[in-house]
Amino acid sequence: MNIYCISYMIQLTDPRRNNCVKRKSPFPIPQLRIGDRLPVLGDSNDRKAENLKIPESPALYLLNRKEQDMIALYMKTPALGKEQVRSRKKFLHYFPKGFADAKYFAWERNYKWKAHLEWEVQLNRKTFAALLKAGSYSEIAKRAVRIETQTNLLFSFEKMALRDAVKSSTASKRFAIGLFDLVYGKGAKEQRFNRFVTVLGGLPRKQTRVLTWPLATVFGFIARPDEFIFLKPRVTQMAAKSYGFPFEYESMPNWKTYSGMYAFAERIAQDMTSLKPRDFIDLQSFIWVLGSAEYS
Repeated sequence: MNIYCISYMIQLTDPRRNNCVKRKSPFPIPQLRIGDRLPVLGDSNDRKAENLKIPESPALYLLNRKEQDMIALYMKTPALGKEQVRSRKKFLHYFPKGFADAKYFAWERNYKWKAHLEWEVQLNRKTFAALLKAGSYSEIAKRAVRIETQTNLLFSFEKMALRDAVKSSTASKRFAIGLFDLVYGKGAKEQRFNRFVTVLGGLPRKQTRVLTWPLATVFGFIARPDEFIFLKPRVTQMAAKSYGFPFEYESMPNWKTYSGMYAFAERIAQDMTSLKPRDFIDLQSFIWVLGSAEYS
C-alpha cells in the first residue's frame, strides 16, 4: 500500500516510561497513546486499518511497512464522518472494487466514456473549427445531439427540446458557436459557462424550455470530462444531503450553483482518494449512486 512516502513523526506516549518516540514529518501529527485504536480511515480502502492499534512498543521502527503506511495515511487525512462512511459503504456495496470494478464500468462508466471518444472523433477542436469555418452549423448541432443520444444522461423531453430548438439555421448557428466557446474557447470556465447559459436561454422554445441544468452541463461533460461535470438537479440534491454536504441549489443554471457542484465533487475526490477517481465521470457516477432511485 505505497501511497505516500513514509516520512513522518508520530508521538507514541509510553505511560511506563513517560517519553515519546519521534520521527520527522511534513504535516501536523496528533498525539496517540499506546493501545489507541485508529478511527475509520478517510483515505484507505483497507478495512483492516480500522482496527489497527498503536503497538505496545514505543519504537516506531518496529512496525512493518504496511502498518507504517496505514498510520501515515491516517495522520495525513481526517477521519470520515458518519455520512461519508455510509456513502462510501453504499458505493462499495454495488461496486466492491470501487472505480476499478468491472460492474462499475459496465453500468456507469463505459457508455459515458464511449460518448466522449465519439466526440473526440466527430467534434474535436480541429474538426469543430473547420465545420465552423465552413458555416456547417446545422451539421455541428446534429453531431452534438447524435453523440448525446448515445447516453441516458438527458430525459427524453430534454432531448426533444434541444432537437426542436436547433432546427432553424439561426438557432443552430448560435448553438454551434456557443458550444465551441464553452468547450474550446478562451477565458475562465466561469465566463465560458455563463456565455453558454445565455446562448441556451436565447434558443427558441417549442414546448419544454431548453435552459435546464442537464442541457447546460451535458455537452461540456461529454467533451471534456476532465474539466466539466454533469449536474442532474434532483439526484445531486439527494446525494449532497446523504453525504452531509451543504449544496446550495437554484433551479436556473448559474455559476454559483455550478461552482458548488464542483466543490461537492472535489470533496468526494478528497475523501475517496484511495478509490482513485480518474475524472468527473467517476465523481458524477459516485454522486449518481448516492442520489438516484436506481440504487436505493
